This record gives sequence, structure tokens and C-alpha cells, in this order.
Amino acid sequence: MTDERKLPTGRIGRFARLAAMGVRTGAGLLMDKDGGGAAKQAAEVLGTLRGIAAKVGQMASYVDGVVPEAHRDAYEGAMSKLRAQAPQSTFTEVRASIESELGAPLDQLFSEFSEEPMASASIGQVHRARMPGGLEVAVKVQHTGISAAMESDLANASILEGLTGALGGRRFDSKNLLAVVRERFREELDYELEAKRLVHFARVNAHDPTVKIPKLIAERSTRRVLTTELVRGMTFEEACALPEDRRRAYAETLWRFVFRGNLVGGTFNADPHPGNYIFQDGPQIAFLDFGCCQVIPREHLLAARRIHVAALANDDAAFRTNVSAMVHAKPGRLEVLAQEFTRACFEPLFASPYRVTRSYAAGLVEQMKDMTIEARKLPEAEFFTMPPQMLFMNRLQFGFYSVLARLDVAVDFAAIERGFLDEIARLGE
Repeated sequence: MTDERKLPTGRIGRFARLAAMGVRTGAGLLMDKDGGGAAKQAAEVLGTLRGIAAKVGQMASYVDGVVPEAHRDAYEGAMSKLRAQAPQSTFTEVRASIESELGAPLDQLFSEFSEEPMASASIGQVHRARMPGGLEVAVKVQHTGISAAMESDLANASILEGLTGALGGRRFDSKNLLAVVRERFREELDYELEAKRLVHFARVNAHDPTVKIPKLIAERSTRRVLTTELVRGMTFEEACALPEDRRRAYAETLWRFVFRGNLVGGTFNADPHPGNYIFQDGPQIAFLDFGCCQVIPREHLLAARRIHVAALANDDAAFRTNVSAMVHAKPGRLEVLAQEFTRACFEPLFASPYRVTRSYAAGLVEQMKDMTIEARKLPEAEFFTMPPQMLFMNRLQFGFYSVLARLDVAVDFAAIERGFLDEIARLGE
């Protein structure tokens, strides 16, 4: 009898599970008034597949506008389980991986090690442990077989097209776009690279007491094992239930972390799902998981800074000019659509103080979809492809705004940005 919970690694096996999910959930939506049955089936299949397939499910759990409005609540409830608990690797597999990677028995590496994971996600799972000196740490270990599973997904055009389509990928150069997607997801399998990014973000935010980046334990980290200090605190759901002033402080911290990372640090973390945030006392948030990051090309970074400066000055003409320059627009209708979409994304700065709502976040996704449809009808002389690096910026934008919407507070985002734009000026950049 086939074990439905076993991680399938082959391209055909993974495709078959996805195809079956499509049939079952399609029927479920017809027969189940609230879509609950279909959502549970999708969560089960996507969770078992892990890898990129599970990331699609994670997006559906919190990004407004990805799932049809009529079934949003059902999908959000079922898919949210993917954020904290996916199928687990066995402790035998975990022990073997750690000992192979770190070159020593587990009981010599750690004075304590919990056999039960704290969390299990699409690529790895996290175990609580203690260093010989007493420091409590979190040890992230890749799932057995996940590398092969990811490569199967990366070779499966239908999975990638589904993901890129949800992020506006049909407006991009498909060949270079798929290359960027494959590069980003392969990088997530390299925990040594993630460790370097963690150190980078810690350096960028070193003087901000509201941002906490867990300390890297380099001597217990390799390409497939990543050890950091353990951070405790509230979940996103618990933070969303706090009084308005606490939620506002957290929203301010989130905005500062994201856009200082972009505009000062020149790198953005493109995986803003709520499981990556641990909320501390006061306005401090601990940020986890730096696996999916993208360095912003210098030309793009300078253009982005000019766009933010124009938005802060409420200079619509300069804003649109710099948007066109950044996306290498041709004159015509698509240029106008790109300017209008980007202008809508920057409403929290133009209209600051601003309350990001779920309808606003979902509206951006719909506006992007409408732009994609209209772009297909335009003459070749007006059509241009967006830089492929912007695909993951869309992932950040939609996901981040959906997170802010659940905090449900008005924030003076412009005042926050002026603080670190002054920092850019002091650096002479």
C-alpha cells in the first residue's frame, strides 16, 4: 500500500499528486459550499510534497488576492497549517544528517537535543537544542530527499508557471524569469549562503533596537544544517490580537526592517510569511529565515531609491519618470499601466499615515492581473518585458502588505522612511 505521507522526490510522482489535487479540489469546490473540503485536501497534498509545491500553499495561506474571495476563509484556515507544521523527517534521519554534516556524534555536538521538531516547513525542520556551554539554540536540518524533490519541481514547468503566474510572471521575460526562479530556490538549499545573509541583515540593522536577528552559531552550521540562538516570543496571530498601539509599533518595525534592507542594505528578503516573525516585548521583532533573498542590482537600487524619494515628496511626475526608467518601459499604454500599478503599491507613502487593509492588498493582485490581460492585447511597439528580478519583489510586496493588513493599524510610513533615507545620504549614496 502506498504511503501518502512519504515525500515523493521524482518528477512523475510529484506531478501525479498535484494533478490529483487539482481534480479533487475542483470537485470539492463544486460540492462543498464553503470550499473547506477542497482546502483541506490541498493542504494535505501540498504539505506532503513540500519543496516549491508547499511554498505555493504557504502563499495561499496569507497573501490576499491569490485565492478566490468566495473560498478565501476556507483556504486560509487549512493552508495556515503549512506555516508551522508540515510533515516531518524522522529523528533517525535528522540525527544521521547532523552527524554527517558536522562530523561528530550528536551528543558531543549538543548537550541537549529535542527529538521532536519545533516546526517543520517546506525545506527543513527546526529542533530545540543546547550547546555544551549552556546556550539554547535552534537547529534547522534539511528534509531527507528535499534536494531531489526541489530539482523535480524546478524541472516541472507547470509548477513554476503556476507560481510565477500568481506573482505576475506573465509580464516578464520567460526564459530569464525561470532562470531567476530556479536560482533563488536552489539557493534556499544552501544554508551556508543563508548564514551569510543572516550576518548581512544583522549588520544592516545593528543599531536598530526594534530588530533582532538571531546570532549565528557558525561552528554548528554547514550547507544542510543551520544553528542559531533560540528566540522565544509571540506568534503573528497572538500579536494581531494585541491593543492597537502595540500592533502599530510592530507594523512600524516591519516596514523599517523591509525597506531599510532594500534601500540601505541593497538586499530584500522575498519570503515575508508570518511564521518568519517572532514578536518580542515592546516594538521588537525577531526575524527568521534568510533563505530566499535577492541582491538588488546597483542600477535597480538607485532607481528604487529615487522612486521612494519622489513618493515621500509627493512628486507624482518624478515618481512616474523613475518607474519607467526602472522597468525600461517603452512609451505607450503598458508604460502607463506599469506606472499606475506601481503608484498604487506606493499609496502607503503618498497618503501617509495609511492603514493597509486586506481589500487594498488583494486589489493590488487584481490590478496586476488586469494589467497582464490588457498587456497581451497591445501592439508589439508598446510591449516590453519587466526585469525578471522584479518577480520576487512582487512576492515580497504582496506578502508583506497582506501581513500588515492583519495588524490593521494606520501608520506614518513616510516618517519611518525619512529616517533611513537620511542614513543613505550620510553614506553618500
